[in-house]
Amino acid sequence: MRKPAGSGRRAVQADAGEPGLSVGSVFCGGWCRTALPASFDRMKAMLLSFIFLFQGGTGAESSSQEAAVAQSKQESVQRSVRLALVQMLVEGGAKEANLGRAEARIGEAAREGAQVVLLPEVCDLGWTDPSALDSAEPIPDGEPCRRLQAAARTYGVYVCAGLTEKADDGVYNSAVLISPAGEVLLKHRKLNELDIAHHLYAQGDRLGIVATPYGRVGVLICADATAAHYALLRAMGYMGADVVLLPSAWAVPPDHDNTREPYGDTWRRPFGTVGKEFRMWIAAASNVGRLRAGAWKDWRCIGCSLVMDSTGREVVQGPYGETADTIIYVDAQTVPRPARGTAWHKVWQGR
Repeated sequence: MRKPAGSGRRAVQADAGEPGLSVGSVFCGGWCRTALPASFDRMKAMLLSFIFLFQGGTGAESSSQEAAVAQSKQESVQRSVRLALVQMLVEGGAKEANLGRAEARIGEAAREGAQVVLLPEVCDLGWTDPSALDSAEPIPDGEPCRRLQAAARTYGVYVCAGLTEKADDGVYNSAVLISPAGEVLLKHRKLNELDIAHHLYAQGDRLGIVATPYGRVGVLICADATAAHYALLRAMGYMGADVVLLPSAWAVPPDHDNTREPYGDTWRRPFGTVGKEFRMWIAAASNVGRLRAGAWKDWRCIGCSLVMDSTGREVVQGPYGETADTIIYVDAQTVPRPARGTAWHKVWQGR
């Protein structure tokens, strides 16, 4: 555990010796065949032979070529990446204060060598805060997104952050992944929203991942990870993610006793299970602070930000408490992806 110069908050450093995941894409080609009269059998055979040779000979040779291409793409990925999980105070409705903190934490994390900075869920207005209905702004044209884009560009880092998004058809609990050039590479709208927030946030309807120099990155939000059968996390695996980032807001009742009921198993189970299955790193950053409104008014967001590696091992859990404002650093090491599609079943069966 380290204390950054000039900061009263704690910074947590975790070193990860276990690997994660990568991806190789495989090309599948095909051709369409039309029935020919019997008198043209010899011509048909010659045509098929020509196509066979044109496509590269035997199926085994073709598979070898595809594997070589996939391996080449995997080897071009930088396997080590320094993550910073920003476990910061988020105050309900206090957009300016929250964005100011986010910008400062991005700068601090960059100075500590972070390459990817992960911020909490709806870190502009706070989760379930009623200000979402009249203070949400568009993505990417609204001020919160533009300021995070500017910070990513200024400090030369990837930024993943939860934001409250105003759209023509409603307000969304969204998250963005921003490049070091300040470009929004990916926007995700939360799918598995808690029912107590349905009156605030509209329904997301898609998933996405994006290629980066550090591998393919997927973005989910908080309870997306706990969807039935861990379906959304597993979809990230099937889509080829090396790392899944989850802006989160983890809250407990006012009388929660962390000594008697240590917080975290709700997330360890899906992260560990699916991370091991698909060789993925999974990282979630939760905010701290008290919810000021909504069905969970006075519940406490308590941090406990979590990283699990590609073997399902817990690398680090952040400190617990509504004042546990800190940045957690993890040096992640990913590995080439062993399978795709139905080939995963062979991996799981040990074949």
